[in-house]
Amino acid sequence: MPRTHKTLPRLHIDTAMSAGVRLPLDKDQTNYLVNVLRRGQGDRCVVFNGRDGAFLAEIGQASKKTVELTLIEQSAEQPQAADLWYGFAPIKRLDYVVQKATEMGAGIIQPVITRYVQNPKVNPDKLRANAIEAAEQCEVLSVPRVDPAIPFVRLMETWQQVHGDRTLVFCDEETASTSPVDTIATLEGKRLGLLVGPEGGFAPEERDMLRAQPFVVAISLGPRILRADTAAVAALALIQAVAGDW
Repeated sequence: MPRTHKTLPRLHIDTAMSAGVRLPLDKDQTNYLVNVLRRGQGDRCVVFNGRDGAFLAEIGQASKKTVELTLIEQSAEQPQAADLWYGFAPIKRLDYVVQKATEMGAGIIQPVITRYVQNPKVNPDKLRANAIEAAEQCEVLSVPRVDPAIPFVRLMETWQQVHGDRTLVFCDEETASTSPVDTIATLEGKRLGLLVGPEGGFAPEERDMLRAQPFVVAISLGPRILRADTAAVAALALIQAVAGDW
């Protein structure tokens, strides 16, 4: 994306895009652009839909209630969609976890209901909104897919049927403190998934089930016990740096 566009507001709009198309904004986007950012007719922004790349757009008709954008030109091509699967036991800071996963290149976000989960009620629409907000702020053009929450046992039982040859990496606080870099390096070139447990970790029977699966690889995140949200960021960074798209 051109450097001159990096200071412009970015909006996700779920509609087909091409140069010359006029796009009306919804109520929330209008309020954000006009009332919060104080933008008006003739000002510019960048819009994307997760499919057609990013487009430079200009505000045409504008009022406090309605805004129409005109797409001027494509400013960035659509990159290949990220393939990394990210599963997590829902925690209190759900918005933080989803935002960070989006920023760090997860392609699929999957809440997993484990035994010790503290926040079993998950709103997929809210998680999707968190992912879109993170994509708008961080120049991400491929918004990750957010799947409905799934019970842990069902995830294990259907993994190979649903995910094929994808290897699942899980963060095990009881694994001996060894270098996770060495372990992840052996997975380079493979389709990967990452599973992070809840506050309190995985239940003993869940850990046993994970370790019994041929598609699962356990890693240590060092000698210190990390918060669930910290562990998620640390593990995503390791995978992306060693065997991902970094």
